[in-house]
Amino acid sequence: MIVTLSAVALLGVLAFVLLRGRYVGPFSALVLFLLGFFTASTGAASTIRAICLALADAARHIT
Repeated sequence: MIVTLSAVALLGVLAFVLLRGRYVGPFSALVLFLLGFFTASTGAASTIRAICLALADAARHIT
């Protein structure tokens, strides 16, 4: 069975776990959240997306 999960959902769960475990404060989480949106609107978005796709493809071929 193939399970797909979007990066947004995965990062959202990770942020929730970090906040719940008090590893990251609410202000830091807000800054990182906003940084993601600002990064997505820059010219670096296509490069970051390509890197993430390459890493996901490499992880899929590890087995």
